[in-house]
Amino acid sequence: MATPEIAFWVIAVLVGLALLFDFMNGFHDAANSIATVVSTGVLKPQQAVLFAAFFNFVAIFVFNFSVAATVGKGFVQPGVVDTHVVFGALCGAIVWNVVTWWYGIPSSSSHALMGGIVGAVVAKAGTGSLIAGGILKTVTFIVVSPLLGFVLGSLMMVIVAWIFRGQRPLRVDKWFRRLQLVSAGAYSLGHGGNDAQKTIGIIWMLLIATGYASTADKSPPIWAIVSCYAAIGLGTMFGGWRIVKTMGQRITKLKPVGGFCAETGGAMTLFLASILGVPVSTTHTITGAIVGVGSTRNVNSVRWGVAGNIVWAWIFTIPASAAVAAGCYALSLALF
Repeated sequence: MATPEIAFWVIAVLVGLALLFDFMNGFHDAANSIATVVSTGVLKPQQAVLFAAFFNFVAIFVFNFSVAATVGKGFVQPGVVDTHVVFGALCGAIVWNVVTWWYGIPSSSSHALMGGIVGAVVAKAGTGSLIAGGILKTVTFIVVSPLLGFVLGSLMMVIVAWIFRGQRPLRVDKWFRRLQLVSAGAYSLGHGGNDAQKTIGIIWMLLIATGYASTADKSPPIWAIVSCYAAIGLGTMFGGWRIVKTMGQRITKLKPVGGFCAETGGAMTLFLASILGVPVSTTHTITGAIVGVGSTRNVNSVRWGVAGNIVWAWIFTIPASAAVAAGCYALSLALF
């Protein structure tokens, strides 16, 4: 059995690994927050990432810890999680994020983490150790979040088109260049509020497993909260540029009015999910909203082949990250 000193350093390393994942989450998912506002020309890339990073961090003052509680306490039966499980889960998620970033595929960091947790837990104790309710709620929103984004994004586009009918296009474009700053800020707020809490949740899970926290605690430690929000904000500042083009232009061509509607629909979805404590994919959400906006103009204005490739990446995310996590769990047994 590890001594307390070794256990402490193992925990410190795993917290560092979790913050690395959080940084990569912001880095990987920056495109979700900035692609529309950059592609429409409202903000320059460097302005956009600073803008998004600011609202990622400000979310710390807006949302409660429902999502963190779902990840930290709602996926796995008490007593199953240990340092090896956390190591495997984080490695599975990080590897999948790196692979999809390299190929410019907007996959879900959230579901990569969930797949990592599932893979490592199953490798240790089998499927009976998972909490079906928490897993089912998250899996359900794999379908619900892009559909809700699609519906809200397209509905916003229809409403805006009706309100501004008869207005000169140049005048509408000028208004929505300003309004898109509001929608982009709201979406980045929702991104930070939902995604940073997933890392808070896995750190909370680690602390409970090692006795540094209790399942009776109503909130995670302050240091974990601040460090996770800071890490995702820093990751967003560096920006996942390989994915921006895919999200902002390859799915459908966006103008400021379309960008506003997509971001607003996506933001509403993220706010709702965070209130309900559901760890959803910001990637799925904004992709659904962008497709919804594009489809209101013309079904052919959406590049369905590109959208289809993204969906395939979504399908493979959980099993791929779970497989890597299971292997890393086995590796960790030999390392510490």
